[in-house]
Amino acid sequence: MSNELTRMASNIIWLKRQVFVKVRPSLISAYAMTNADPIELEKFSLLAHKWWDPNSEFKPLHDINPLRLNYIDRHAGLAGKTVLDVGCGGGILSESMAGLNANVSGIDLSDKALQVAKLHLLESGQHVNYRKIAVEDLAAEQPGHYDIVSCMEMLEHVPDPQSIVAACAKLAKPGGWVFFSTLNRNPKSYLFAILGAEYVLKLLPRGTHDYARFIKPSELAQFCRNAGLSVTDLIGMSYNPLSQVYSLGSDTDVNYMIACRKD
Repeated sequence: MSNELTRMASNIIWLKRQVFVKVRPSLISAYAMTNADPIELEKFSLLAHKWWDPNSEFKPLHDINPLRLNYIDRHAGLAGKTVLDVGCGGGILSESMAGLNANVSGIDLSDKALQVAKLHLLESGQHVNYRKIAVEDLAAEQPGHYDIVSCMEMLEHVPDPQSIVAACAKLAKPGGWVFFSTLNRNPKSYLFAILGAEYVLKLLPRGTHDYARFIKPSELAQFCRNAGLSVTDLIGMSYNPLSQVYSLGSDTDVNYMIACRKD
């Protein structure tokens, strides 16, 4: 069943990529040497102006943000810490961490998302240092610089997630914290995260996720160990369609977060 599901998912993914967005050749050229998918960048850039609308396609990010924020703060204590938010997008998590008195930097490769993030600072009054740079490049510039590194809902959108994990680990100070969140890869996650969320409940735009890029917790844990990180906690994130509420718990079958310490 799993192999058949993967083949079916691959066919849907191919069709989605033909109809969702026509990527400009200049974009493909610009990101040819980075660990980024120009299709992924373009589709999020097209929606960037809606990033801070809690009733838009980004509603799930607004809904889960308190859970992500509290999870990071509970483990690492954000106040007074130097924090990097990798794949920050429009800055929802970045601003929230800054609101807990962390010294936050956010990086992304989407110009439009970063423009939205910077503009929203004028409205919120928070301070976040936003920058367009690949995480691997920043790791070469600032190794061992951050107390906390977060990389949420990004690994399933890049060609080489292990490279992202390694760069995040390199950026953390010895003993520092690194947090990841992503989607598990199994029949249930395909049914819930793609068919359910994108096609039935329409919580997300169709084409948001690529099942072939989902990552099992065992795979992510191995990426972390390879990068010199010790996994200290794994927790699932679930959505109740009746109450329309997200919660953390032991069910890691679909969404999950992982907390690590740098050795």
